[in-house]
Amino acid sequence: MSPIFFDSKEVRSSDERENDHLVSLKKLIEKAKTISLHSNRLKNEISTLSDLQKIDVFRKSDLIEIQKKNLPFGNLNFKELSEFSHIYRSPGPIYDLDGYDNNWWRFARALNAAGFNNKDIVQNCFSYHFTPAGMMFDEAAKILKCTIFPAGGENSDMQAEIMSEINTTGYVGIPDFLKIIIEKAENNDLPISNLKKALFSGGPLFPDVAEYFKSKNINFYQCYGTADLGLIAYEADINDGMIVDEDIILEIVKPGTNERVPNGEVGEVIVTVLNNYELPIIRFATGDLSTIIEGQSKTGRTNIRIKGWMGRADQTTKVRGMFVQPSQIAKIVDNLFTNKPKAKLIVSRENNRDNLKLLIEHVSNENDKIALNEKVVDEMKKILNLNGIVEFVNLGSLPNDGKVIDDVRDFGD
Repeated sequence: MSPIFFDSKEVRSSDERENDHLVSLKKLIEKAKTISLHSNRLKNEISTLSDLQKIDVFRKSDLIEIQKKNLPFGNLNFKELSEFSHIYRSPGPIYDLDGYDNNWWRFARALNAAGFNNKDIVQNCFSYHFTPAGMMFDEAAKILKCTIFPAGGENSDMQAEIMSEINTTGYVGIPDFLKIIIEKAENNDLPISNLKKALFSGGPLFPDVAEYFKSKNINFYQCYGTADLGLIAYEADINDGMIVDEDIILEIVKPGTNERVPNGEVGEVIVTVLNNYELPIIRFATGDLSTIIEGQSKTGRTNIRIKGWMGRADQTTKVRGMFVQPSQIAKIVDNLFTNKPKAKLIVSRENNRDNLKLLIEHVSNENDKIALNEKVVDEMKKILNLNGIVEFVNLGSLPNDGKVIDDVRDFGD
């Protein structure tokens, strides 16, 4: 087999894949039925993969509420906490976990498709703290026997210095941060000519930023995953869409329903993870929009492809690699205001950086506004784990459109 493939699963026939998936799915469902919440969802017999539509989707918002009632995992886990490899806390808040199995998050497949190998020195600029992103890609790089520098996502000056000194060949992280590092290296006359490849996730790759990387002769690919699910899909060639991971079942449904849409129609991404028996995930609604691309990848990989991330089915949005949810905006307001004023978060983009501005309808004198402004900024940092600014606006000036988060960034075509 050609060395470009991670394993033989990538070149299975569609019949082989469906049969393998059905066997794994039935095994997963039988285990999941021992958990009361899942047993109520899994009453119907599953004879084919199409029968998945008989199972109600499970939403992130549901998971948040369930975990609140029974911390940390809402009694959805099979095993005791002592049997997990790691416990994580993602924004929401949501508790996530991983197990001890090899390639548990499955990102090694995406890293391999992006051309990473045992000769690479990888600067991992995903966070190693609280959320699993850093560990996801650390695990993947170790499986491919890369050498890893656990960089995290801060201190761009030092990142550039280290990239020059250790001769980094590959970067993993959000796209914008790599651009910042390269610019710092150039401004400080630090040679980083060994950097030849990158794998991006955690945020959109804007067209102007993509052109910048092309001008630097960096081969870059994107992959799509979440802290709840691990790898969902990945790029393996230019303009070839994203190939769905081999150990999940991906469906595209009409938002708010269980009903699959025809291939080519945009809908919400629903994922069932087949290799996770520590905490079963069956028909998890990501809140992301995408569509299935007809035909097969030109790389020879035979699984279905999706176009990639095409926006959100709800108002939740991703900013600098972090999900921001309407419930978090409500929490900021509730914590600081007794009258619970109307508020709207504006997500914009300027000079290749995502910006947050929280608009709040509030009347007070200028001295009070200064002190209150500082409190709101601090609360945003605490709850969103992101920096932003605040603007107090007149009562009744925010439109009555139900929007709590307004993402006005231009994502290109």
